[in-house]
Amino acid sequence: MAETQIEWTDATWNPVAGCSIVSAGCTNCYAMEMAKRLEAMRVEKYVGLTRRSGNRTIWNGTVKEDRAALDIPRKWKKARKIFVNSMSDLFHEQVSDEFILSVWQVMRETPRHSYQILTKRPDRMASLIASKIPEVLPNVWLGTSVEDADVVSRIDHLRAVPAAIRFISFEPLIGTVGDMDLSGIHWAIVGGESGKSARPIKEDWIDEIYEQCVDSGTTFFFKQWGTWGKDNKRRSKKANGREYRGQTWDDMPTAIGISL
Repeated sequence: MAETQIEWTDATWNPVAGCSIVSAGCTNCYAMEMAKRLEAMRVEKYVGLTRRSGNRTIWNGTVKEDRAALDIPRKWKKARKIFVNSMSDLFHEQVSDEFILSVWQVMRETPRHSYQILTKRPDRMASLIASKIPEVLPNVWLGTSVEDADVVSRIDHLRAVPAAIRFISFEPLIGTVGDMDLSGIHWAIVGGESGKSARPIKEDWIDEIYEQCVDSGTTFFFKQWGTWGKDNKRRSKKANGREYRGQTWDDMPTAIGISL
């Protein structure tokens, strides 16, 4: 995979395939159905990653490291923002430290690109980087997903990681996040869930994130309402659009030196 319709990046790069469910935000993960589809298309690295559970496709816990994919960013001559592992989690417990270090080496060797790494396992990310990755790469953005107040503690693990840019994806936003400490967080992405089983998003939940971003100086990006609009009506993602408070919010973060 390369080009993407994800609003906040230019391309995706998937050196890891497969994952497992860790919290409520994973319930309707698009990557599970996509992996099943790619398996049906006989894409080898996506074979055997999912199983059926009732009417749903879910991860079965199998994770594969794809060494052949490591060369892909080296071949892209034009600078891109690259979302790393849109189909998995680089810091999944089954991904070896050695392979993560290989991914880091690719990013080190291709400074023309900006790499956006998003994980639901920021505790492992913080631990591994502290012990095995001493330098901070200015082209690597590190982020975590926070879908509701139950997992807001992930922000503390993220803040512990030295990074040029730290970001949070509040997507799918499925509940209030409550009061947060956004110090040291450069960017926030907010979005509702899409698809046939999408859970509603409430404007109040977005408001509390937006207002805390303003207070902390964190750049705010509104990705989508998703399947449910601000009037609590179910429509297509396109019909619900991307406007919040009468405008679209597409701001990107700017790294000023290295944030420790």
